[in-house]
Amino acid sequence: MTHTILAFGMPGGWELVVIVMVVILLFGAKKIPELARGLGKGIREFKDASKDIKDEIEQSAKPEEDKK
Repeated sequence: MTHTILAFGMPGGWELVVIVMVVILLFGAKKIPELARGLGKGIREFKDASKDIKDEIEQSAKPEEDKK
């Protein structure tokens, strides 16, 4: 059972090569930087939003004395 679970872990060297080739064939070499740039912007926006929410929660959790 454990060996079956481990078999579906991270892909190895040849699997990564095949995945990269399929991505290049599907999207083309010119489209990949645009996709990566969009993914990076999305991740950055998500991090900023989560930081803002965390700051708001911490701000509202402070006692009234600290807010004055």
